[in-house]
Amino acid sequence: MMMVSENSVTIKVTPPTKGLFDLMIFARNADSQGPYNWVCSYQIQCLEPRKQEELPENPFCFWGLHQKVRDFGIMESSHKGELLVASQGTLLLTLQTSRPLLATYELASNDLDAALSKKCLASQTEEGKLSCHVLCPFQGYYRLSVFVKDLGAGTFRNVANFLLRCFRPINQNQLFPSGLSMHCGAGISSMGSGLFNPSHSAPIITTKLGKCNITFHTRAGIDVTATLSKDKVTSAKFPLERYVLVTQLKTKVSVCIALPESGVYKVGLFGRSKDSKDFVHICDYIIRCFSEPGWPPFPKVYCPWGKGCVLLEPRTGVLQEQSWARFRAKVPNAYSVVVIGREKVALQLSPNMVWEGDVLTGSAGTQVKLAARFSQCRPSLEVMLGFEVGSVSSASLGCSG
Repeated sequence: MMMVSENSVTIKVTPPTKGLFDLMIFARNADSQGPYNWVCSYQIQCLEPRKQEELPENPFCFWGLHQKVRDFGIMESSHKGELLVASQGTLLLTLQTSRPLLATYELASNDLDAALSKKCLASQTEEGKLSCHVLCPFQGYYRLSVFVKDLGAGTFRNVANFLLRCFRPINQNQLFPSGLSMHCGAGISSMGSGLFNPSHSAPIITTKLGKCNITFHTRAGIDVTATLSKDKVTSAKFPLERYVLVTQLKTKVSVCIALPESGVYKVGLFGRSKDSKDFVHICDYIIRCFSEPGWPPFPKVYCPWGKGCVLLEPRTGVLQEQSWARFRAKVPNAYSVVVIGREKVALQLSPNMVWEGDVLTGSAGTQVKLAARFSQCRPSLEVMLGFEVGSVSSASLGCSG
């Protein structure tokens, strides 16, 4: 193992067997692209070899930080040496930066394939800091390589290669979800997209209840949507899109998640400005829940449900059969709001600008829809939310506000 700093080189040698070995050292100027020249040699006599596990291959010529790491914009690392220890199968590497950088990471070991390796890393990119959360599914040694580039630059450059040792691996069912971007949690991407003051700045959210609420303050003219995904769904009765509900006010957005089963999920946030038709990816969050939550879905959302609309009651998309349900919602610019189910019920506008009323749900299998009329000139109703009627426990019926 060779560690090269600005003014020194450290070489650690572990002979594999007993005997006499030749160590030859070659060098060149750091700015040169020419061949390496032989500098000196050592003879190493090993009387008794150390028993150790096989180290992972390193295609790069050094371990630890690059000798010119400051030129790449890296000022300081949370781990000073070349050996990192993940005693419980997890590790957080942070790098302080002198300017905004983008980073990508590679985790390799003799037991780890490329697909599984991607589920072991979650990276966060902030203006003055790069972070990488690492999970180790096997005991032994790993190579963690770091690559960075300036914003707008073309290629990533290798700036560090750490040797990581894991003593107690993590359960593979607790690895990160597939398809994470380099922008996990709040950071450069979310701020550049007009999202500020996050409720959760770190990318990993652990919940025992199976519910969480991610909020941001937003710049005017930004629309936000969210997706929920999981590598393997076993018991959810509805599509995962029904278990996330986005509420957006003028300068604030709230992403509510209610998980149908235990596991590790990815929440993807997407945004668009008023001048754009398409949503673009902003960042990802990782939601971890290892209890048995079993929450019902939110109502099905239709296009007219937009900015400024707030669902207060009921928060669940599955209503108890043959029961009275209280509906309360804020719908800006609506002339009338009705609930269409077994019969049509007009909601009344309260002094605090909330449309509210009581509705008899009807029998199981009935579809109940919240609809509104937005123009005095057009009598047609626009459906905003859809509910199913079934048999649910009273504990599942939620409200807000």
